[in-house]
Amino acid sequence: MHLALPRTPWRLRRPRSLAGQLFAMQVLLVTVVVAGCALFAYASAGRQAKETARRQTTAVTTAVADSPAVIAAARTADPTAVLQPYAERLRRDAGVDFVVVMAPDGTRWTHPEPDAIGRTYLGHTGRALHGETFTETHLGVLGPSVRVIAPVRDPAHGDRVTALVSSGITVAAISEQLRDQVLALLGVAAAALALGGLGTYVINARLRRHTHGMNAAELSRMHDYHQAALHAVREGLLMLDGRRRVSLINDGARELLGVADDAVGRPVAELGLPAPLATALTAPGPLIDALHLTDERVLVVNSAPVSGGEHRGSVITLRDHTELQALSGELDSVRGFTEALRSQAHEAANRLHTVVSLIELGRADEAVEFATAELELAQALTDQVVGAVAEPVLAALLLGKAAQANEHGAELALTADSRIDDGLLPPDLPARDLVTVLGNLIDNALDAAAPDATSGAAPPQPDNPGVPAAPPKVTVTARSDGGELLLRVADNGPGVPEESAAEIFRRGWSSKRPTADAPARGRGLGLALVQQAVRRNGGTLTLDHAPDGGARFTVRLPLPGTTDGGAS
Repeated sequence: MHLALPRTPWRLRRPRSLAGQLFAMQVLLVTVVVAGCALFAYASAGRQAKETARRQTTAVTTAVADSPAVIAAARTADPTAVLQPYAERLRRDAGVDFVVVMAPDGTRWTHPEPDAIGRTYLGHTGRALHGETFTETHLGVLGPSVRVIAPVRDPAHGDRVTALVSSGITVAAISEQLRDQVLALLGVAAAALALGGLGTYVINARLRRHTHGMNAAELSRMHDYHQAALHAVREGLLMLDGRRRVSLINDGARELLGVADDAVGRPVAELGLPAPLATALTAPGPLIDALHLTDERVLVVNSAPVSGGEHRGSVITLRDHTELQALSGELDSVRGFTEALRSQAHEAANRLHTVVSLIELGRADEAVEFATAELELAQALTDQVVGAVAEPVLAALLLGKAAQANEHGAELALTADSRIDDGLLPPDLPARDLVTVLGNLIDNALDAAAPDATSGAAPPQPDNPGVPAAPPKVTVTARSDGGELLLRVADNGPGVPEESAAEIFRRGWSSKRPTADAPARGRGLGLALVQQAVRRNGGTLTLDHAPDGGARFTVRLPLPGTTDGGAS
């Protein structure tokens, strides 16, 4: 025996989309509204048609009852001869279906049907005999009709009721008139329904495009995923509308940009961001891995416009590049140290070959004198740096930069008043920031004072063209001064132009021309990083003219717990 299991459909029916649900609801609503209005209009038209018929017949009836010709004809022996032509002419002119003039006992004197003349009136006359004009709906010779009955009073006989007048419009005529109105009403209702349906379809087609055909459950689920993704993503996400206002920002972007929770709805210009960064965020074109600085961080900015027929805004992602930039700076320092060691090893090999050759030539005294002189020269700088700067990170940096400067034909000198004792620097002053500050300042000074890279000759003096300048030299001062760490780097290069003094700390500024080995992208970040590190540690950075004519940068960082002083 086999049991027949119910078939399970391969695919469950997908719920109707939100646009489809709204379309069905709106069509139903429009239909109900139009039908309700049509029924109301039909009922109103029926009441209005009956009221119009009543007023029309009342006017005709009272006019006939007050007519002197009717009063005079009622006195004659044959009122029909006079009143029938009059009543028929009035019936046609007034647009009623009948005008009946009758005796007080109800005998008709006039009627649209000649055979009905002389017969008894079909309707109520009691109220009219008592002098009252009234309205009723009654079945007569022509069918059901709305009629008005009024008395005819003869002034000559003391306003005695000498006749009765009744005029009316048949219900069939009223229904025909109402039918014409209903047909016109149905036409208007159908047109309204069609226009409403068309408008609803257009609106919902646009809604379907915007919601991508998703239903309410899918939209709700997408919103939940959207909120979860915004809070889960560590990278900064920022969305701007077409007016450059923040329409969405996640927790990562708030932290990276340092903005408050009320950033949504505010223009980017009002967020207090650095001008270059604000300009980059509001740029209409795309950005790819652009480096920008805030007061605390180095950010990688990527931006893409959101377009759909018109510019709707942009989507911006932010990545924290601070640690990577610091590591990159340290890597550059290590690379410089490596190059310096390679150069020193090469020079040491040359000197060793020279010493060996002098010994082979039997000039041992000259070999000893040559070797001793080279050792004294190298040891003198090492002893000066190590003796003045007990901080190992700064000492290693200065020795590496000195070797690097020597390789490029420049001199790196440490002033005599430089001194930093071991343990002077507080633990909350990161060695990485010191490397960033001093390393970038020395690199910029060497770039400004070093010989020309193509000719190898010293750059000419600005005031005396054609006269070689002094050998390139960079002077470094590092000491504690009045509770502060003073780091000063001066060079004998051309200096910083006055018009550029206010811009040198801006990201992207550089006095170096781009080359094939060093393109323009990525230049101009060193001094901006220096200012960022100094500001992060509560210090100051100033620029003035060096005694040798170049630029001199002075950094002062607070040293809590120190009171020693010194001249600056």
